[in-house]
Amino acid sequence: MYVPMAQEPDGVTTLNVRLLPIVWMVRTATPPLMAATSIEKALQRASGLPVTRIRSMDQIVAESTARSRFDMWLMTLFGGCALLLSAIGVYGLMAYSVQQRTAEIGIRMALGADANSVRNMVLRGGMALAISGITMGVVSSLSFARVLSGFLFGVAPRDPAIFTTVTLLLATVAFIAVWLPAQRATRLDPVTALRQE
Repeated sequence: MYVPMAQEPDGVTTLNVRLLPIVWMVRTATPPLMAATSIEKALQRASGLPVTRIRSMDQIVAESTARSRFDMWLMTLFGGCALLLSAIGVYGLMAYSVQQRTAEIGIRMALGADANSVRNMVLRGGMALAISGITMGVVSSLSFARVLSGFLFGVAPRDPAIFTTVTLLLATVAFIAVWLPAQRATRLDPVTALRQE
């Protein structure tokens, strides 16, 4: 439908052109970009006016959600960096703990403790710390869910699937970070470990 601007009062025309540009939405059976040229030609034939910014609805939605997607990728990047730093921290803490307990591990092995019991001892200590940290993180995330809901797009703030996935991911990363020092503890030579004291 073409409305001649000559029939509009001057004030309304100025307001429409400056603040409210005319927007046409066309539903097509063909892909939008293939239909764009034929729609543009038909509008130019009917009105003689230039047609600008032909976009598909997917492009319009992508433009309107660009800020939310950028925020999401930024939060994902920060979350990944935090996960990496926490894994390095857990690894460093457990490696330091194994180094500090070298004499104790050597005594246990000299008294007959096998590699599995030493590994399990180190794993229990490290995973207890990891599980307490994950529990505190889940509780704080649940309490700040309302604040975080402004950053979420298409996801509920307290989505059980997301919480389960993140909890399992963190537990897996913590297990790997604890496993490496635990393996190193099983390879200690009891005699060498006792001499270090």
